[in-house]
Amino acid sequence: MNGDRGLRWLGWLIAGPTVWALAFAAAYGLHGLGCELGWPSRMLGPVSLQRAAIALVGLAGVLTCLALLAGLRSRPGAGAQLPRLGLWIGLIATLFTLAPALVATTCG
Repeated sequence: MNGDRGLRWLGWLIAGPTVWALAFAAAYGLHGLGCELGWPSRMLGPVSLQRAAIALVGLAGVLTCLALLAGLRSRPGAGAQLPRLGLWIGLIATLFTLAPALVATTCG
């Protein structure tokens, strides 16, 4: 039983960087696909389909980190400190790496 607890703690520990990695990979894949399919020229309201797709992936990553942080906040103690830090790192990394796609030229 103690091994299950350790694996659960490890899962919480890597949750933030994992969310960031998934969001980054999805945004990167959508960027390439969108450039190939001409998404920058297709508008979805005031923004291009390309920016909207990448923004939705980033928003999903941020909301996932926030939801996991909310769930972890209910668990007090020193054992929650490192996982909490990992989730904050994932949240900030997601914002930092995906925000430029909202303002920079998406296809060359």
